[in-house]
Amino acid sequence: MSDIPLDIYSQPSDDISSNLNGSTIVEENVPLNTSIAAGLAINITPSAEFATVSVEKAVSKLNTDGTSGISSVEEVDRRRELHGTNEVNSDDDDDNNGKLGLLKRFLSGFIEDRLILLLIGSAIVSAILHNVGDAISITAAVIIVMLVGFIQEYKSEKSIEALNKLVPAMCHLVRFGRESHVLAATLVPGDIVVFRVGDRIPADLRIIDSVDLSLDESSLTGEPDPVHKSSDPVPENPTGIIPISDRHCIAFMGTLVKEGHGRGLVVATGKKTAFGSIFEMMSTVDKPKTPLQTAMDRLGKELSLFSFVVIGIICIIGIWQGRSWLDMFQISVSLAVAAIPEGLPIIVTVTLALGVLRMAKRKAIVRRLPSVETLGSVNVICTDKTGTLTANHMTVSKMWCLSSMSTKENILNVGSTTDLRNYLAYDVKRTLEIGSLCNNATFSVEHSKFLGNPTDIAILEELTKFGLIDERDNYIKMKEISFNSKRKFMAVGLKQEKHDDKETSLMCVKGAFEVILSRSTNYLTEDGKINKLTEKNRETIIECANHLASDGLRVLAFASRPCQGDDDFTKFSEDDIDDLTFTGLIGMRDPPRATVKPAIKKLLQGGVHIIMITGDSPNTAVSIAKQIGIPVVDQETSVLTGDKLKTMTNEQLANVINHVNIFARATPEDKLNIVQALKKRGDVVAMTGDGVNDAPALKLADIGISMGIIGTDVAKEASDMILTDDDFSTILTAVEEGKGIFNNIQNFLTFQLSTSIAALSMIALATAFNLPNPLNAMQILWINILMDGPPAQSLGVEPVDHEVMKKPPRSRSERILTMGVLGRILGTAFCIILGTVFICVKEMSTNGEMSARDTTMTFTCFVFFDMFNALACRHSTKSIFQIGIFSNTMFNLSVGLSLVAQLCVIYVPVLQHIFKTENLSAFDLLLLTCLGSTVFVVDELRKFIVNQYLTNYVEEENRYATMV
Repeated sequence: MSDIPLDIYSQPSDDISSNLNGSTIVEENVPLNTSIAAGLAINITPSAEFATVSVEKAVSKLNTDGTSGISSVEEVDRRRELHGTNEVNSDDDDDNNGKLGLLKRFLSGFIEDRLILLLIGSAIVSAILHNVGDAISITAAVIIVMLVGFIQEYKSEKSIEALNKLVPAMCHLVRFGRESHVLAATLVPGDIVVFRVGDRIPADLRIIDSVDLSLDESSLTGEPDPVHKSSDPVPENPTGIIPISDRHCIAFMGTLVKEGHGRGLVVATGKKTAFGSIFEMMSTVDKPKTPLQTAMDRLGKELSLFSFVVIGIICIIGIWQGRSWLDMFQISVSLAVAAIPEGLPIIVTVTLALGVLRMAKRKAIVRRLPSVETLGSVNVICTDKTGTLTANHMTVSKMWCLSSMSTKENILNVGSTTDLRNYLAYDVKRTLEIGSLCNNATFSVEHSKFLGNPTDIAILEELTKFGLIDERDNYIKMKEISFNSKRKFMAVGLKQEKHDDKETSLMCVKGAFEVILSRSTNYLTEDGKINKLTEKNRETIIECANHLASDGLRVLAFASRPCQGDDDFTKFSEDDIDDLTFTGLIGMRDPPRATVKPAIKKLLQGGVHIIMITGDSPNTAVSIAKQIGIPVVDQETSVLTGDKLKTMTNEQLANVINHVNIFARATPEDKLNIVQALKKRGDVVAMTGDGVNDAPALKLADIGISMGIIGTDVAKEASDMILTDDDFSTILTAVEEGKGIFNNIQNFLTFQLSTSIAALSMIALATAFNLPNPLNAMQILWINILMDGPPAQSLGVEPVDHEVMKKPPRSRSERILTMGVLGRILGTAFCIILGTVFICVKEMSTNGEMSARDTTMTFTCFVFFDMFNALACRHSTKSIFQIGIFSNTMFNLSVGLSLVAQLCVIYVPVLQHIFKTENLSAFDLLLLTCLGSTVFVVDELRKFIVNQYLTNYVEEENRYATMV
């Protein structure tokens, strides 16, 4: 075996039968961030090429023996060195994704965070200047944020573990002519693997031989039905790419053997498997920074600039006054450090963490802290239909057959009738029989109900209404072509024990009506005859199918044809499904969830674009959309089919997607292109998904949302949020929470910065004009505690105002410090400065010096201003009397305790000595209370004026709300 090439996977192979030297399987390195869909990247794994060749050629190409496997230890070692171990994560990946790797990535993230760097720098400068208190408090703040962030990061990086759960630890290997039980990680291309019912496939295998083999591929494709497998090669595709769902001679890593047994040739291991390629794509996708992270980075930059400006101005003024360079540098740096709200990262982190807890109670599990706020920025939600917008419970609603019903006016309303035996014409009976034969649902005695695909269950449940029985016991299933979102039909080859009926073998097919009709040449009459389909017949069938679809029904067509003995089954493939006899149509209804329509209405009013992605026909999709309130202005522009989507570039899709609300006949692989096109426009995108092949799109989206009930483990681990009830309306509560959290962040930032600017300005003014400092060091420290402590943190847990949904989503590039917020900060700071300076000057006017009473009055005045400022900051536009004075218990407790603590500072002798204060009279306190409340009164007046303007603003800005 010395002529095996160094890398049989590294170069393109033009001739599949060529010698191994210089030929390979396929090129693997395809970047995800191109317009290539996720499914395509999976499609070009080595199994795609091996699927089209015979077993003999596959064995020859891998230079092995189809019976005894690889013959030497040296060759096994050589291949393992070449291809690595059979794991989706390498040793390097272990390092990068282990605890040490997480810590490295976490620390590198802080190096890029300007606000954290600024705080670290402030702590160092404070320590150098012997301001130990500031240094300790700032360092503690950074450590707390680091710990919370590390824990969250550690919990979120589980994608590899989810993938590895699907890869078995052990497998049955044939090597050196002997079968043994070995670690799956030791497999190399060319090995022979034996598998039985209950085994998980340990690598991508080219099936050598099999008996009644069916695999559960739901973990890979999301399709619930078992897939029949055989050793027959797949016909070559003109495009050169065999879709993963069509590789019936390939057993994929991680899939489960449901029926039968067989042997397979290992053609791909580790990252070259279909599962491995998904992991590679997920690791290639860089999760974008959330809008909050972007805004916080900008805020850090702005605060840094502000700090340097303060240092520069104060230094220049002091030097101009004749002070020493060193003194002015120390003063200006101290002021700059005091100006930085070191409690901000803690409050942001705590606010997000509390948001996560609240959302968990509302059946939305958020896996990444910053994602909580990102939900409030989402302006496009791409959602699946089945199980998310609908109840995922199919029922047969209507039925139609060409011969017995002839026109759309005679469509049989099955749902409103309990006994339908009088309607049992031959074509009706045959349609239902095909529905029961082309079916994989099973009855569970334990649960007293059918289990399986909802469509299959609905058909079996309908048989009793017509007095029919399940016909599957009378037939032996010889072959099956399973349904998938690309093929759009299911077919079974059946053999019946011989009796009076001449037909002993037949093919039954069900699927999308346009696919079945295109493969049909005849139709069944009501008395059992077979007639040729005319063009007029076809037009009638299409008209009736469209009529059913326009009523919001999922339309399936049914057909069959006899087979000539067992020979037909040996060549049973997708291309053989033709010359069918059409029997009828069945329309099924999956009712929308009751909570979906009001949720969509609120989201549209909030300026969120809702896009429904479904495999249904355009007519069915439009009908469902209208039922749940998704606007469809014009079907020509509002609906885009999967086939048309595949012909468009990301640029073309980005140009038209603004008007598209529905993607019909779409596949999971289309989702990645949709996300890329939306993000190219600058949209903040949420995407739902449940299958493994949804994982790359979920990770690329700003918010990936997976289903907690029907979602696969890999989809859940790739997502940012999991809906534990699979209900779309839960997304509304999450968006509300996200918007509310951002409002709370803006509110406590307004409080912190206005207080900080006021304190800084007073000290800066005293320094600039060479006046006595109105506040001593301990008083400034106390104000700092109040500014960063409980009152500020309690603003972060302010209950979410449901009217926040009336505001449009904020832009990805929007600052936290908008012009409106900055105006509030400066206006509030001005009020505090004006009132506090007034008291300071008033008290000093007697002797011109700062006495203990003067500093106590000034200090207490500032604290009272601070508390009333916190009250005003509870809501940016609503009066405190509208939201309720007692609606935030934590806030009331925090402010109450702060005021009690301030009174202790004034009246307790020990604290008087520390803070250099003295007793104040009741009149003093009343005066300071009245003066401090002016900041609250002024802000209430501002809110009244703003509310008059915002009423019109909300109506004009929400463009989607006008389409409800």
